[in-house]
Amino acid sequence: MILDIDGIEFSYTSVPVLKDVKFTLQRGELLSILGNNGAGKSTLLKCINKILKPHKGAIYIEKDEISKLSRIEVAKRIGYVAQRNENGRFTVFDAVLLGRKPHIKWDVTERDIKIVNEVLKKFDLEKLSLCYLNELSGGELQKVVIARALAQQPIVMLLDEPTNNLDLKNQIEVLRIVKETVKEQNIAAIVISHDLNLALRFSDKFLLLKDNTIFAYGGMEVMTEENIEAVYGIPVAVEKCRNIPIVIPL
Repeated sequence: MILDIDGIEFSYTSVPVLKDVKFTLQRGELLSILGNNGAGKSTLLKCINKILKPHKGAIYIEKDEISKLSRIEVAKRIGYVAQRNENGRFTVFDAVLLGRKPHIKWDVTERDIKIVNEVLKKFDLEKLSLCYLNELSGGELQKVVIARALAQQPIVMLLDEPTNNLDLKNQIEVLRIVKETVKEQNIAAIVISHDLNLALRFSDKFLLLKDNTIFAYGGMEVMTEENIEAVYGIPVAVEKCRNIPIVIPL
């Protein structure tokens, strides 16, 4: 087990956002967190990444309680891609190199440069490496932010709506790269998505949030028409096209 979420609860002032959330994640697994707006998905990722402190419960990464780890230790183990990212006066190369910051002691090493170049190649960003972030399209910037998280070489990746601003081809490409990385490096990833079909295509597990708590958690067996309708409030059909499961709103 790489990640253990043990009954965490969180509220903004007196408004509950997460209630008794508990699940585990193994190495090699990609988990999609699904649910309507306001269900607590982003808040859950921020609690896991120690941006927010749960009011109750605990979070363990490789049996170490996250609340007891330093920020640098958390950054070495967890890569986080937020919904919104600022674009400063950095080149693409420098922005991805920032992902190595938790591992750099005195100066950038040849290994750091090698890792950055490999990630840039994987995301087809080599030709943009000397471009500034404020010169990029929204989709290009999104790929850079995800590339930076991968350059961090975390054991758990947290991605909050990573396919935002991406066209269809790049949505598939980015999630394919994330999925391959999870399998090849034997790490884990948690992805927040509003696209059920992308989630079904790439995920090993699914966590359905409703009323600020877990409605269902598991593999494909929880992605039933009944569960999806209960969470999203709309009838759907779950069918297969060329052996790929798809959700069709009715």
